[in-house]
Amino acid sequence: MDTSALSEAVAGSCWRTVDVVAETGSTNADLLARAARGEDIAGAVLLAEDQVAGRGRNGRTWSAVPRTQILMSVGVPTAGVAADAWGWLPLAVGLAVVDAVARCGAVRAGLKWPNDVLVDGGKLAGILAEVAPGADAPAIVVGIGLNVSLRAGELPDPVATSLAVLGTAPDRGELVIALLEELDRRLAQWRTGPAAELPADYRAASVTVGSRVRAIQPGDRQLIGDAVAIDDQGRLVIDADGHRTAISAGDIVHLRPV
Repeated sequence: MDTSALSEAVAGSCWRTVDVVAETGSTNADLLARAARGEDIAGAVLLAEDQVAGRGRNGRTWSAVPRTQILMSVGVPTAGVAADAWGWLPLAVGLAVVDAVARCGAVRAGLKWPNDVLVDGGKLAGILAEVAPGADAPAIVVGIGLNVSLRAGELPDPVATSLAVLGTAPDRGELVIALLEELDRRLAQWRTGPAAELPADYRAASVTVGSRVRAIQPGDRQLIGDAVAIDDQGRLVIDADGHRTAISAGDIVHLRPV
C-alpha cells in the first residue's frame, strides 16, 4: 500500500496522518502506546501489511497471511461526545465497513451485533474498540481486520470468509480509501448523536435485530430471547418472555443465533 497515495486521497477529511508499516504486533496496541506516551492520536491512521499479535474481543487472536487483509487502527477523539454514546462507535464503524465493501462493488454484507461483519454467515471483518486515556479527553482506538485476498485454506478459522473466497478481489488501496471516506462520514453522524440516520441504517444492515439469540455471559450465564432493538447507548435489547434486557458488548462472551 502506498502511504503517499492514501494520505493524498483522504486530505481534507478527519484523518490527519496515515502511516503504513510492513509488520507489527498489533496496530491497536501501537496507537494505544503512542497515546500513553502523550501523543495526540486523534485522526491518526495506522495500517500494517502484516500483524503477528492481533487482538479481538475477550483476548481472541486475529492473524493471517501478509498483504491479504486490511489491518488498520484509527484514533477517534471523544471530545463533545457523551460517554453513554460511545457504545455506538463500533456500530458506526461496522456500517462504514459495509458501505465501503459495497461501494467497491464487492459484496453486500450484514452486521452481527456488536462487532462482526458477515456475508452469508461467514465472518468477513472484525472490529475492536479500546479507550486510550488522555489528559484532556480520551480518544478511542478502533481496529479493523478485513479479509481481502485470503484463499479458503488460509482463513484463520472455519467461520471466516474473505472477498476472494466470495468471488471478488478489489484493490486493497482503493478499499482502504473507500473505508476511510466512509468512516469519516459515519463518525460525523456519531458525533452529532445517534438520533437520525445511524439507527435506521444499522437496523437495515443488522442480521441480529429481529432474530432469536442466545447471549452467553460471564460465568456461563445465558439469556435467550428475541433481539428486538439497539438502544441509545448501542446496547442490544433482548426480549425474553416479555421481559426486556439491554446488554452491552462488555456484558457478553458470545452471542449466538438460536
